[in-house]
Amino acid sequence: MIEGTVLVRVKAAGLNPIDNAITAGLVAQMGVPHEYPLVLGRDAAGIVEAVGADVDNIAVGDEVIGHVLLAPPVSAGTLAEYVLLPLAAVTHKPAELDFAAAAALPLAGGAAVACVEAIDPRPGQTVLVNGASGGVGSFAVQLLAARGARVVATGAPTDVDRLTALGAALVVDFTAGRVAEQVLAAHPDGVDALVNLAGFAPDAVPAAAVRAGGIIASTTVLPDQADLDAASLTGVSVMAAPTRGVIAPLAEQAAAGDLEIAVASVLPLERAIDGLAGLAAGSATGKVVVTLDD
Repeated sequence: MIEGTVLVRVKAAGLNPIDNAITAGLVAQMGVPHEYPLVLGRDAAGIVEAVGADVDNIAVGDEVIGHVLLAPPVSAGTLAEYVLLPLAAVTHKPAELDFAAAAALPLAGGAAVACVEAIDPRPGQTVLVNGASGGVGSFAVQLLAARGARVVATGAPTDVDRLTALGAALVVDFTAGRVAEQVLAAHPDGVDALVNLAGFAPDAVPAAAVRAGGIIASTTVLPDQADLDAASLTGVSVMAAPTRGVIAPLAEQAAAGDLEIAVASVLPLERAIDGLAGLAAGSATGKVVVTLDD
């Protein structure tokens, strides 16, 4: 066993857009070294099979949640019977969470936490979540509402009831026209902040909906700095850090019923490619999880 690692027998693995980015070679194009054969998957829930000599808070037989941190070389993944996880990204799985729900938590939940921390909303402020219907958005809506923010979420008509139940005060139909214009119709002075989780071109970010002095936190792309300056906006690029200190509190909230884990579909390993295709098409309304047989 490598020092500082935990060997986990995978019961369920969560899929994320980063898996498709790795498959398409986008992460390699960013200069991150890869080592082949490469296994996809970053999130997992399972049972501990072995631990490194220096691991004293996780034991063989424990049910855990973990994440493969994106560090070079990109190689190990969770779409496998076993995965070696860094201790820094492993926490105990509450008994109240099944393996599928637990595997859906780390990366999406970590990204949502990072977005909320980046904008640091005050109670009563209005926050637009663009791309709210996906896994990260589902968590972000709930975390923002719990902070006392008024959440405006984008979604399709079929997402309205679900997003409202998660805490959105208003759901904007992104299929009905420009998001910024619809938001400004309801909030003429603009929203206080934007959590942007969709679009990979600067003009796809509904920055015009944010008032002067507001902030945009984005997991995808930001408007050009010159455009941000002209609108008196602050832009923050967000990277998730699903370490134990982030995952554990989310798992506890979910176990207590204070945080819903929106799982869109649970697929067997042989259908993992279908799950990745759904993510690539943007059709997943929540998290996609792959389960592995014993």
